Amino acid sequence: MDMNKMLQQVQQMQADMLKAQEELANERVEASVGGGMVTVTASGAGELVGIKISPEAIDPDDPETLEDLVLAGVNQALKNAQELAQSRLGDVSGGLKGLGLPGL
Repeated sequence: MDMNKMLQQVQQMQADMLKAQEELANERVEASVGGGMVTVTASGAGELVGIKISPEAIDPDDPETLEDLVLAGVNQALKNAQELAQSRLGDVSGGLKGLGLPGL
C-alpha cells in the first residue's frame, strides 16, 4: 500500500467534497403542497430560502390548515435538499471505498 498515493487521494477527495458543498449551497430545491397553495424553497445545503403562500391558503377561520401546509412543505423541501446532498456528496465520498481501507 502506497501511503503517499493514498494521502493524495484523500486530499483530492477532501477538496472535491468542499467544492461539492459550496455548489450545494447555491442549488435550490422546491416542494409544493396543497395543490400549489404553499411552495417552499431550500438550498442544497438544507437552508430554507423561501416560502410562498397563495392568498387562497389564508383562511382566518382555519389557521391550522395553513400551518399544516407550511409544515408539510418545509419537511418535503428539507427532504429534497437532503436527497440532493446525498446524491452529490455520495458521488465524491464513494471514492473512499476505492482506497481499500477497512470498514469503508
